[in-house]
Amino acid sequence: MSEWRYWLNEQRGTLMGLAIFLLMFTVYIANHPAGLTANVAQTAANKGALFAFVAMAQTLVVITSGIDLSVGMIFVLTNCLASWLVVGEPLPTALGVVAVLVAGMVCGAINGLLVIYGRLQPIVATIATGAIYFGLALLLRPFPGGSVNEDLADALTGRLFGVIPSSLVLLAAAVLLVWLPFRRSKIGRAAFAAGSSEQAAFMSGMPIRRGKFAAYTLAGLLAAMGGLFLTFFTYTGEAAYASGSGYTLWSIAAVVLGGVSLYGGRGSAIGAIFGAFAARTTGDMLFVFDVDPLWQPLLQGVVLMIAVSIGSLALLRVRNRLDWFL
Repeated sequence: MSEWRYWLNEQRGTLMGLAIFLLMFTVYIANHPAGLTANVAQTAANKGALFAFVAMAQTLVVITSGIDLSVGMIFVLTNCLASWLVVGEPLPTALGVVAVLVAGMVCGAINGLLVIYGRLQPIVATIATGAIYFGLALLLRPFPGGSVNEDLADALTGRLFGVIPSSLVLLAAAVLLVWLPFRRSKIGRAAFAAGSSEQAAFMSGMPIRRGKFAAYTLAGLLAAMGGLFLTFFTYTGEAAYASGSGYTLWSIAAVVLGGVSLYGGRGSAIGAIFGAFAARTTGDMLFVFDVDPLWQPLLQGVVLMIAVSIGSLALLRVRNRLDWFL
């Protein structure tokens, strides 16, 4: 197989996620009353970024052949924590941001420890920890409230040079600083190997435990980035169970839309970003078509099911597990 064909095969899921997003976004913009303006792009980017951070977090766990049902609750917990800490002068604000990100990493590390050393199934462990994280969020914010550094919030949810949404720059920074170093490191390769065949990876002497632990810890970090951005976007903190559960479920849909294999061992956080933006656009499309709100959840599910099916067409050729990695 030539080099370009190999690259194309490797990036097939990501490219499919990009194609689905571009198709949906084109339909959305073509029917939007204002068309593609800077304000419309900024709003779409900010809403999509909230999905994208959680989808990236889910991706890291899914590539290890696991699933994290607590990412939405880490997202909510760090949103509530940020509404207490990311306030005041620049120095306290910076320390608050660091504290929130560290809290997310600690939550992810706890998930990893329970799965790796506690030998619990990921779905069971993260259901339990998700309930704990939501309980902590309720303790912090029994009622919606709090605040955030408004100058920082405006800068990170606004536009650079009056054109480029700052949220897209934040996502690019997360890819460059978190995803790419992890993907290219020995520990990252071990996480991918654990997802494709943990026994074979172990027999090959790869640091499986460290790889999986890093994946869960960084997943917590990315979910915390999403929680921070939600605080910047809303200027408040709220322990909303429906929001946490919704973001968790949509993160799984975004992962599939972005071409990440739920079998583990294959996929990209970049594809998950495109999947998240595609998932977010389904709701926006129904809004511009002026669909009755009572029908929107049903139609949104139908559109999403069609998109996920298109993104999963490659599974039709899989005869056994190894075929997926060829």
